[in-house]
Amino acid sequence: MQVHIVDLVIIILYFAIVLAIGIVVSKRSIKDIDSYFLGSNKLPWWMLGISNASGMFDITGTMWLVYLLFVYGMKSVWIPWLWPIFNQVFLFAYLSIWLRRSNVMTGAQWIETRFGNGKGARLAHIIVVCFALVSVVGFIAYDFKGIGKFAKIFLPWDLSPDTYAIILMSITAIYAVKGGMVSVVATEVLQFLVMTVASVAVGIVAMNAVAPDALNAVIPNGWKELFFGWHLNLDWTGIMDSVNTKIAEDGYELFMIFMMMVLFKGILVSAAGPAPNYDMQRILATKDPKEASKMSWLVSLVLFFPRYMMIAGLTVLALVYLMPELKAMGPNVDFEMILPLALKDLIPVGLVGVLLAGLLAAFMSTYAATINAAPAYVVNDIYKKFINPNAHPKKYVHMSIAVSVFFVILGFVFGIMAQSVNQITLWIVNGLWGGYTAANVLKWYWWRMNGYGYFWGMVIGIAAALMMPVVFPALPALNAFPYVLAISVLGSVLGSYLTEPEPDNVLMKFYVTVRPWGLWKPVHEKVKARFPEFNPNLGFKRDMFNVVIGIAWQTSLLAAPIYLVIHEYTYFAITLGVTAVTSIILKFTWWNKLDEICGEETEKIYREIASKIE
Repeated sequence: MQVHIVDLVIIILYFAIVLAIGIVVSKRSIKDIDSYFLGSNKLPWWMLGISNASGMFDITGTMWLVYLLFVYGMKSVWIPWLWPIFNQVFLFAYLSIWLRRSNVMTGAQWIETRFGNGKGARLAHIIVVCFALVSVVGFIAYDFKGIGKFAKIFLPWDLSPDTYAIILMSITAIYAVKGGMVSVVATEVLQFLVMTVASVAVGIVAMNAVAPDALNAVIPNGWKELFFGWHLNLDWTGIMDSVNTKIAEDGYELFMIFMMMVLFKGILVSAAGPAPNYDMQRILATKDPKEASKMSWLVSLVLFFPRYMMIAGLTVLALVYLMPELKAMGPNVDFEMILPLALKDLIPVGLVGVLLAGLLAAFMSTYAATINAAPAYVVNDIYKKFINPNAHPKKYVHMSIAVSVFFVILGFVFGIMAQSVNQITLWIVNGLWGGYTAANVLKWYWWRMNGYGYFWGMVIGIAAALMMPVVFPALPALNAFPYVLAISVLGSVLGSYLTEPEPDNVLMKFYVTVRPWGLWKPVHEKVKARFPEFNPNLGFKRDMFNVVIGIAWQTSLLAAPIYLVIHEYTYFAITLGVTAVTSIILKFTWWNKLDEICGEETEKIYREIASKIE
């Protein structure tokens, strides 16, 4: 693709501004390890929320969502529950509050809060660090391959994809490595603004370019219907026959059964809490539990509407104007070509530069956030904890920079070596996440779970998840999830019951500090006997109600921009009405309750009780 000189200037100017901001603000981040990884817990919750949303606005995911909307129409709104996207609802409803109360720096350090310092806790600590670091390498390699291919299509110089990847990711690494959390957050806020402008602009271009009748002529019956029955009921015969083949390959025809499985998996994965990645780091970087909850809420609010403006805009432009080119690809249509084809033929000069800058920003945000998460686990959870606990604060910062550079280079190596990094990374990440769920659900809600149970649940679950594609290659990952879950639960339960429970003081301190609900009765009785003034968390029904309302609120944020772009103004008004009603409900059942649940005075009372537990 030949980029116009105006668009090229916009892209270069954007990179220069981002690099300058990253270097300037990095001066605030070199005092000590806490300021490097968490910004000294002084960053505003709204900045952390926008930064977190920016890190989730990855271009590879956007291309996948364009494909889903193209093929499945409005029903594609439900398919991202596979991730699941509603994990952010569980976070703002209660889990971000629980996590932030631990007052730690990393997910691995959190293990100490839950399991103490015994041998089981050390094993649990090690497996979390391994999980985090393998994930980091995988994501860097994935970003490497993705951004290289992306840049090769759009940028004008005759460089290889790997060369483009090294250049662009090295530029991003300069400010991410040097400045830590503050630098990453500051640049990601700018990147998100660029992405938002680009996304909304694409949606407006599509609205002006595609009339309702033109769209109706190229979509099957049911494409605009949001709700579904047992079957998908989308027939592309005569419009684009190859799409029917794609639907069959995806296995989504029995849509109700598919969604039941997705919901089952999604609830469990969400209840497990965030994985030890940049999402968790931003929760831990907030000032207090109340701001952690608000930050997680803001992610959905700012992310979905502009992102789906872009997704809907690119999709309808492709449906109406690019159908001949897509049909010419034959039975193996490359739906990832929708984006470059739409940019090449349908987006005006100037806006292409903004859009390309926004899409590059999406890559940079995810990558920079990943870099920031990596060294925390090596420096804080290995070097500081086991090797040199009394080093000068600046030494930890310098170590963190060195570790970041090492992981960037390691990610580059894996990216260059990989033939199909997408498949490899998805295999690794799906395996890790499959084994992650059971142990991390039990750690929150079951008092008897100990460090040994956590370790064996994670190890056995991850091993089972990674072996499933080898032993049962025809079994889809979603169908394999219940088996992996059952094996992981068995490992967690046996590992816990075949060893001693954690000491009373560890369990009591965690219970008082974090205040989870769930199966904690034996611990609660011991706490109540010593501290009659302690009041347990009775918020299960309230939290679950807020989760249900929150999922409806989040789903309306996805559907509304699509209805707007395709000129379905009645349904657009209805979805906005759902957004408004659910927002009002959440205002009274969640937002207004935050001071009561985790206000400063409330937290101070329970911290004082916890401090008395030896």
